Amino acid sequence: MENRDSNSFQNGKSFSRRKFLSSSTIAGVGLSLNPFSMWANTKGNDTSQGKINKSQQQNINPDKRRLGNLEVSPLGLGALSVVGFYTGRVRDQYKVNKLYREAYDNGVTFFDTAEVYGPLISERQIGEAVEPFRKDVKIATKFGFDINPETGERGGLDSNPKTIRRAVEGMLKRLRTDYIDLLYQHRVDPNVPIEDVAGTVQDLMKEGKVLHWGLSEPGLNTIRRAHAVEPLTAIQNEYSPWTRNPESDVLPLCEELGIGFVPWCPLGYGFFADAINENTRFSEGDFRTILPRTTPENIPQNLQILYYIEEWGLRKNATPAQITLAWLLAQKPWIVPIPGTSNSVHLRENLRANEISFSKEELKEFDLGLSKIEIVGAQNAEPVMAAMGVEAPIKK
Repeated sequence: MENRDSNSFQNGKSFSRRKFLSSSTIAGVGLSLNPFSMWANTKGNDTSQGKINKSQQQNINPDKRRLGNLEVSPLGLGALSVVGFYTGRVRDQYKVNKLYREAYDNGVTFFDTAEVYGPLISERQIGEAVEPFRKDVKIATKFGFDINPETGERGGLDSNPKTIRRAVEGMLKRLRTDYIDLLYQHRVDPNVPIEDVAGTVQDLMKEGKVLHWGLSEPGLNTIRRAHAVEPLTAIQNEYSPWTRNPESDVLPLCEELGIGFVPWCPLGYGFFADAINENTRFSEGDFRTILPRTTPENIPQNLQILYYIEEWGLRKNATPAQITLAWLLAQKPWIVPIPGTSNSVHLRENLRANEISFSKEELKEFDLGLSKIEIVGAQNAEPVMAAMGVEAPIKK
């Protein structure tokens, strides 16, 4: 991602990400395409279903977290960067293999992808990359579009039962596996009752092809209806310091129902990774060219939130990315962010967030400071926003 090593300034202080990453702080840790353009341990692990009370959501192993009944690493690895979301350049497979195997060697056991990433390319990338240790990790992928399994040609939203089954059969082949640990509906289909979707996934679970399931950016009532048919393991929504709406509705519902939560784009499309400054201009094909919060006119004001996070970085000897991820991890013990990267150094940087903690008092102070900063620009591009919070039609 461009401008990733840019410096930021506030009150005469400079915080150089490049200098930080080259310091002994990191060394001492011991850490060895645009899918939105449409709208923009082993198989034998416990897969028991049912409502999970709050005590069951607490973590027994500090190196693991639970999404419902699914145990994963505290941080996952998203796949958008290696499929060329920011640059338009799909990463060479040998580089993807190296990155994912390094992630695994450093404790990451949760890998997120989707049929629409590429389309189809990302699942092939990850299938090869994690094949040597497949049964030791959890793979999450997503259906929800009409995608030709041979050509990758992409149509609109489609969660009809036949389309779901076709998607899953293709996923299993591309991922080089016979089961999917966590299968999400990528976006709610406004033409298909969620009961039909849940019933189809339930059948796939009975067949052993899917172990857990979830929804991404659904309406609140759709969550309840889906969960009533087949208990959900996770909800995946956008959540970061400049997108905090899940705190008022989705997170309380997840806590009530015992559902885990996976923030996508936790680093704000690279904004909280210090990848963007007032001089940043994105290359053609970069999704951020249409992201309202990263337009040239809005970047200067929105940098105030980055400067604020950098101040906390000075307090905790951490980069903005690490502070952001640590803040998300501190919200709830059943939250698992999935930052993406194609860079080994950034991977190791992100993983150090696991070592940074916030006390209750610090969280209150941090949140109070965030609330005083004005964010300009809509949360996301209009077609992306239009597919968020959609309620599935009532089953007749």
